[in-house]
Amino acid sequence: MRIQQHPLPMRAHFTDSLVLTYAFPPHVLRSLLTPGLELDTYRAPDGTEYGFAAVAVVAMRGLRPAFLPPWLGTAQVMTGYRVFARLSVDRVGTAGGTRTLRGLRVLRSQTSSPLLAAAGTLLTRYGYERAVLGTRRVGDRLDVAVRSEDGRADLRVRAALDGPGVPLPEGSPFATARDARRFAGPLPHTFEHDRSSGDVLVVKALRTSWEPRPVAVDVRRLTFFRHGPFRGTRPVLANAFHVAGVDYGWHPGRLVTPAGRRG
Repeated sequence: MRIQQHPLPMRAHFTDSLVLTYAFPPHVLRSLLTPGLELDTYRAPDGTEYGFAAVAVVAMRGLRPAFLPPWLGTAQVMTGYRVFARLSVDRVGTAGGTRTLRGLRVLRSQTSSPLLAAAGTLLTRYGYERAVLGTRRVGDRLDVAVRSEDGRADLRVRAALDGPGVPLPEGSPFATARDARRFAGPLPHTFEHDRSSGDVLVVKALRTSWEPRPVAVDVRRLTFFRHGPFRGTRPVLANAFHVAGVDYGWHPGRLVTPAGRRG
């Protein structure tokens, strides 16, 4: 439906954003991509290739259409499950060739607000569902608890926000912190296939200074990776990053033709 093409520019202020990125064999995640998208992968020092799925938890205030003042916005906690993907598009003009957009393909999103869940379903393709969500800051500790209606996207995690120089999680495939930062999320774009046109719906984000800090996390419950194509896999926590106090927004969605499809 055309109304689901993210017609409204949105703004919010992120008080806390915690992103956990998990590594999987590429074939597990490729089955979740829509036409026009390629899996964004990383080759570890031992030659093994990985794809990545992220779990994001965002506590925000002032969530609203961009044309409204912040005081009319709402305070929310939302979660999202995403796959890191790439979209190749033809360059416009005389340069020729293609360019690659890095971004995320949205699998599931959650909010505790019935109104936002309904609006998200009507206006976006982010797969919004209702859940009971909460975050709590106690000193330099962030606790997150999510209870989904079907039990398939429950989450409980504790993050220590005060640890400078936190190493990568044990077993992470990344060789360096710089490599891990490339898959910290959120990326500049989200992607979704548009069945009516065959193009890809691209939503671009805008944000103020974005300096994610690696954090140590204790993941006590995470049920999303027990179902569907993830069943039977062994997710590997590849990185965990936190940011706070960031103004964030989304442009209206636009349809983009993948490289090679024109003509």
